[in-house]
Amino acid sequence: MSSRFTDVEFQSAWGELDEPQLEGGWELFVETMGVTIYRLFDKGSQLYEYKVFGVIATSTQLCADVYMDLAYRKHWDKYVKELYEKDFSGQSAIYWVVKYPFPLSNRDYVYVRERRDLDVDGRRISVILARSAPEVPCAEVSGVLRVKDYKQSVAMESDGGSGTKIFMNYFDNPGGSIPSWLVNWAAGTGVPGFLTEMQKACSKYSSYCEKK
Repeated sequence: MSSRFTDVEFQSAWGELDEPQLEGGWELFVETMGVTIYRLFDKGSQLYEYKVFGVIATSTQLCADVYMDLAYRKHWDKYVKELYEKDFSGQSAIYWVVKYPFPLSNRDYVYVRERRDLDVDGRRISVILARSAPEVPCAEVSGVLRVKDYKQSVAMESDGGSGTKIFMNYFDNPGGSIPSWLVNWAAGTGVPGFLTEMQKACSKYSSYCEKK
């Protein structure tokens, strides 16, 4: 299958590991738990796009494998209700349902992604790109709101020791009647928490694979 992402998109993602691109209105949002987050205001949605820089205490290969494993994520990510890849009338995509607290409706995503393990002048860098795919014929579910504007890029590289440097760029418009301040607050607290949980998941991945 031909790539849905360009070489330039992959290069742009891993390039931020060397030189963060923060011109054009990016502002420091929060530094917590070893994670630094910048944000850029989007006037149209009244929401923010985010760039995240951090370190996970595990190898890059393991980190990327855990990030890609949809079945395993259902075991360690408490917000996942459904998550799987399937064929929709000849188009492969990932379907993901995220649990929201009552009385908010759950959200679902239909998106495509691609991983490339790159050799950049002897450096091994894993890049994973994802974006919503409204062109995929997946019917909406009653009582669940479809997220139609979602994108994420992740670049990972060894930190020179036993850990992994991570760059993440994402934008997510959950729609509905959630106040924008609440969405932005959740984004700022959720990402450091997600990275912490992913690090724990990495430490348990080998035992999970043995039990399968």
